[in-house]
Amino acid sequence: MAGNSGHTTASKLPNGHGRRLSRRTFLGGSASLASFFLTRAVHAVESPERKIRIGIAGGRFGSTFQWHEHPQCIVAAVTDLRPERRAHLQKVYRCDRAYESLEIMLKEAKDLDAVGIFTEAPNHVPHCLAALRSGKHVICAVPAAMTLEECAELINCVERTGLTYMMAETSYWQQHTISARRFYEEGKFGEIYAAYSMYRHPGLESLWFENGRPTWRHGFPPMHYPTHCTAHLIGVTGERLAAVSCTGWGDDSPLLRGNPYGNPFWNETAEFTTDRGHSFRVEVWWLGAHLGCERAEWYGTKMSFLCDNRLGTQATLIFAGDQQETDSGGFVRSAAIVEAYSVPKWWATDMLPEPLRHDSGHEGSHTFITHEFVDSLIHERLPAVDVYEAVAYTAPGIVAHQSALRGGERISIPDFGRAKARTSTCTEESIDRRGQIPQRPWRPHHPVFPRLWRRP
Repeated sequence: MAGNSGHTTASKLPNGHGRRLSRRTFLGGSASLASFFLTRAVHAVESPERKIRIGIAGGRFGSTFQWHEHPQCIVAAVTDLRPERRAHLQKVYRCDRAYESLEIMLKEAKDLDAVGIFTEAPNHVPHCLAALRSGKHVICAVPAAMTLEECAELINCVERTGLTYMMAETSYWQQHTISARRFYEEGKFGEIYAAYSMYRHPGLESLWFENGRPTWRHGFPPMHYPTHCTAHLIGVTGERLAAVSCTGWGDDSPLLRGNPYGNPFWNETAEFTTDRGHSFRVEVWWLGAHLGCERAEWYGTKMSFLCDNRLGTQATLIFAGDQQETDSGGFVRSAAIVEAYSVPKWWATDMLPEPLRHDSGHEGSHTFITHEFVDSLIHERLPAVDVYEAVAYTAPGIVAHQSALRGGERISIPDFGRAKARTSTCTEESIDRRGQIPQRPWRPHHPVFPRLWRRP
């Protein structure tokens, strides 16, 4: 949640473990959700005084946010290697200043407060490090990193500079995830003992080649793109994923052969165990007869919440019941209470400044991402998905892919820690320390995808 770097654990929930949540209690709590948000989130209605000057790198995904609509933000510069994408960024953000590369923008645009990195996934860490070392706060597309070493390198740079890093994970701000987070913080679930998330994107291979040449997406390992799923649990409960066994499926397709990642899989399915002893199943599938979706299910001792399934069943709440029923075999079991749930349009509330109170990309998440980053800088606080959360979302997928390559071997996942509450924004002293940060060894290309790491 914006402005909240910690999470309430199940042991601190106000209602007793296993106690049934009455419908009246639930509905009464739901009615208070909006007022609850206003006390925690986001300074959405404060007067616009200071303005953040941001530069945007990457003219495709980078053009889908609302920086130009935010009352406390100005898009002061844009960059992309492709002239047509630079022009598109200039048109969308009404920006007069464009640069031919990220390197040039970082060198010449001295007035920028922050940079948005919306470039190829293998380049995220190199580009973020370059921006941080030039004294800029950073917001970056997912995933945070490609290797565990890059995860550590990114955290180290953020710590050494004292600057803000935020990952632009959409699932954290999907409308149903916001609802799930509210339910959890109010104790509606009881203890979430299991969760299930799926990111299914059939047809992604259409982006693998362009004009007969491979793009960075060619054969990209599914579990290297886990954050749309991992955010559904970590972004609700705050727990960490501690171990994983993952199964990969591939068919030796000619399309997969020769990809720069050595990835043989179309689909990967992971079974995670959390640091609280809970189970979490994640599916990242690129191919097959299935409906594309980004959805989740949360199972609790008192209440469960299931997103709509694109088959006509809307979002559903399931309450533990006191009544009994008989199954088809004649055995008695508890009868749950099942209710449809209308997911609120949180983007239409005071969680956002008035100019941003409209629907946006990835289930209404883009306006929230825009505001969360700007507001975290204005109010000198940690963003909800800071560098530690970003790595906690990303690293489990890196390990899961290694598990799949080893036939499903169960592997422990390193814990990269959590942020301490920030008492102030970066100081002149922290900026002056940039010279002490060990520079990344120069290399002519990214080890995974040749000649891309220097591209904006």
